[in-house]
Amino acid sequence: MTSIGSVILEVADTTAAARFYSTAFGLDPSQVSLRASEAPTTGFRGFTLSLVVSQPGNVDALVGAALDAGATTLKPASKSLWGYGGVVQAPDGTIWKIATSKKKDSGPVTRDFDELVLLLGVQDVKASKQFYVEQGLTVGKSFGGKYVEFAAGAGPVKLALYKHRALAKDVGVPADGTGSHRLALSSAAGPFSDPDGFVWETATPLSAIA
Repeated sequence: MTSIGSVILEVADTTAAARFYSTAFGLDPSQVSLRASEAPTTGFRGFTLSLVVSQPGNVDALVGAALDAGATTLKPASKSLWGYGGVVQAPDGTIWKIATSKKKDSGPVTRDFDELVLLLGVQDVKASKQFYVEQGLTVGKSFGGKYVEFAAGAGPVKLALYKHRALAKDVGVPADGTGSHRLALSSAAGPFSDPDGFVWETATPLSAIA
């Protein structure tokens, strides 16, 4: 089964970005790797990354750590019908959502997370779903033409698809954007590009990733 080897974020300053992701979220290159890029990009880049956690206290801890490390708030953490969560934007421009389906803490607060999810905003969810099934991904959950979640397999990152405008609205930004996504995905199934221009590359051994 095809799975994501790692998410590659293209950033202007790899040293600063590596410091942010390690300090704020405890991430390492096996989950999110970085490479330098000055590719033009404006507005919404068409994707978000999410940390799914076990309780509201963990949401607050991760959001607080991100803000302390230089992130900005897009949506303050709050309760909703589905649980509790907030949205921040990293200094490199990547949008992160930290969320839980729980509404009360059930244990000591930590900055641990249960899942790392890459959510791609696509124009046609059904067409993109079919494309990724043909590349070897296995559907885990599907809600018609609105949302699709693929099984993570052996990889550290779970992939999901959402309508582009709906995703922008969910994280509190205008849907318009131009230029590079500033994102690439490594996988044994690469290389290919999906219908919305998201690029998959052949997986590189971790030791070769800066």
